[in-house]
Amino acid sequence: MAKIRKQDALDYHSQGRPGKIEVIPSKPYSSQRDLSLAYSPGVAEPCLKIAETPEDVYKYTAKGNLVAVISNGTAVLGLGDLGPEASKPVMEGKGLLFKIFADIDVFDIEVDARDPELFIQTVKAIAPTFGGINLEDIKAPEAFEIERRLKEELNIPIMHDDQHGTAIITSAALLNALELARKRINRVKVVVSGAGASAISCAKLYMALGVLRENIFMYDSKGLIWMGRENLDEQKQPFAIHKKDITLEAALKGADVFLGLSKGNIISKEMIKSMAKNPIVFALANPDPEIPYKDAIAARPDVIMATGRSDHPNQVNNVLGFPFIFRGALDVRATCINEEMKLAAVKAIANLAKESVPEEVNEAYGDKNIVFGRDQFIPKPLDPRLIYHVAPAVAKAAMDSGVAKNPIENFDAYIDELKGRLGLDNKFMRALSERARRNPKRVVFAEAESYRILKAAQTVYEEGVCTPILLGNVTRIKELLEEYTIEFDDDVIIIDPKDHALSSKRHEYGAVLFEKRKRKGLTLHEATKLMRDRNYFGAMMVEMGEADSFVSGISRKYRDVLKPLIEIIGVQKDVEKIAGMIIMLTKRGPMFLADTTVHVNPSTNDLVNITDLVAKAVRRLKLTPRIAMLGYSNFGSSPGEEPNKMKDAVEILHQTQPNLIVDGEVQANFALNNEMLLEKFEFSTLANKQVNTLIFPNLSAGNIAYKMMQEMTDAEVVGPMLLGLKKSAHVLQLGCSVREIVNMVKIAVVDAQSKQ
Repeated sequence: MAKIRKQDALDYHSQGRPGKIEVIPSKPYSSQRDLSLAYSPGVAEPCLKIAETPEDVYKYTAKGNLVAVISNGTAVLGLGDLGPEASKPVMEGKGLLFKIFADIDVFDIEVDARDPELFIQTVKAIAPTFGGINLEDIKAPEAFEIERRLKEELNIPIMHDDQHGTAIITSAALLNALELARKRINRVKVVVSGAGASAISCAKLYMALGVLRENIFMYDSKGLIWMGRENLDEQKQPFAIHKKDITLEAALKGADVFLGLSKGNIISKEMIKSMAKNPIVFALANPDPEIPYKDAIAARPDVIMATGRSDHPNQVNNVLGFPFIFRGALDVRATCINEEMKLAAVKAIANLAKESVPEEVNEAYGDKNIVFGRDQFIPKPLDPRLIYHVAPAVAKAAMDSGVAKNPIENFDAYIDELKGRLGLDNKFMRALSERARRNPKRVVFAEAESYRILKAAQTVYEEGVCTPILLGNVTRIKELLEEYTIEFDDDVIIIDPKDHALSSKRHEYGAVLFEKRKRKGLTLHEATKLMRDRNYFGAMMVEMGEADSFVSGISRKYRDVLKPLIEIIGVQKDVEKIAGMIIMLTKRGPMFLADTTVHVNPSTNDLVNITDLVAKAVRRLKLTPRIAMLGYSNFGSSPGEEPNKMKDAVEILHQTQPNLIVDGEVQANFALNNEMLLEKFEFSTLANKQVNTLIFPNLSAGNIAYKMMQEMTDAEVVGPMLLGLKKSAHVLQLGCSVREIVNMVKIAVVDAQSKQ
């Protein structure tokens, strides 16, 4: 875990705008008319509608996406009763997590009310503002009564996350840990260290899943909760079921599960050694677990362990649950968060941990080998799939249990909406993926001795996009597959072009290349020898119909990979020169940029050909190209060689392709700002249209522009896509990520479909 210095934490909260959250208007406010609509007199209309039909408050206000994070500061983190003001940084932080993980807006409210009745009445009085209430950092036992009363007396989702959040996450972890340990839930002995709100809620949820009450041994600071204990509060009394007192050490002998929600370093190696086979240990005290992770592993190599720390495997983090539970509850306007909804969240989180981990999660955690097992039986907190796995499960449970006032009719559309909330949605790539899956192709991966290539190949294979053909040293590739637990079925083949057994194939391929290049200085011997090169061999597989597409380039210079593609596959008959196009996935939709990789200084005719190739490619991707020819001037404002050739290209395109939406030369800011363009150049073909395609005057401009956009924004790059080859073949960016390779393969498959 990274060391957090005191001053760093103070600076983080104080520098710039103090605090961590702010309120941002969601409607226009730039004109007097906007303000009149927002407030008086326009605001009267929705007020009257809501007065007539109270449910319309969800239609005309932010209530449906607004949660209150409320505390009285009586149990702030592990710091104790610090009061409402000192709890505010925590509540702001909770608001930040709600927003970034589930796009839920939050007002944090700190109430100066230690008396439970005063707190309850205060929350009830402000409840009409909110779609849901998250109770936070309220000490036990008052927290139990506060939550119970508010749930009974209000009809919106309410959850005390300190109780239920940990219970939900550890319950998911328990289900998967028991599966790994091959143990039945109704037979396991569970020892719980801690009897606060979290521990009691965990025990209750474990019982709902099948743990027997008589198999739970719960300890507080005074020892075991048993029949002989006096002065137990009503929350602890249900766990006083054992007839005699025994020590924690004695209880752990033969125990299957240990749940720690108490304090650090109270469990020894010897105590862990005394547990049953494949012991499950959830040591959740922070920052120091009940037993250090390394000590537990050293004591019992078969231990299945989780902690609350991010520097150990299987972090129990409430952010895995509460944002998505509230998201699902809000989206169906649930009147509460009931047991059915909590159990649905448990099972959704547990099931997600078993699925293949996206590469962006691997990269986020600096790991290349996250797979379901002892080191991964809980999803990672940064897994982007949580929102569209957990929220729909919670929403459906609310509907099935009869507490949803606004049921979801189309869950596929709902999942798409959830992805879009966090910028995860990209209709272009989703549509492209669907097209690729409908007619998968054989794709040659020429650099299969790379982990990134193998991981990408696994991803597209599992998605049903293509059947990979892996080129490289067979032994080395198999070692990598074993090292990173990457598996393929028998239809994925590995080929080493240098293999002696492929001598006849190299001669066959060499003869074909010789016929293509014999009048360009290439001998038969040289052509055959080139077939030992994976890029030549892979390109020839596509040319001979033994594969449908080809990708390479993460470890080689662009032109070194491009050369064999031109020599072997060649350009289309109606194409003078090939071009390179980058696709950038932005918040405004996909942007197509060309030429970014091939032409150093294209002529006017080259620009016409590039634009034609790009327009056809965009249409093949089922979009209408709206093309801006870029330059440093606007429609002749600054004459020069570059503006002139862009202007001349536009004139030719207007004559030869009158239906093509293209104009220029125009500066990039005007091309991308429709209001500016319409105001200054309303005569332009692009006026009142959203440009989605940019043609650059030279390679430097195009290459620099897209790489700057890639590094300085959150835009995702796909490509470069080669335009003009007879068959599908593409050159990857040097050092590109697994995600970029996956997207490029999908483009390559769709390209192969269109060319066949």
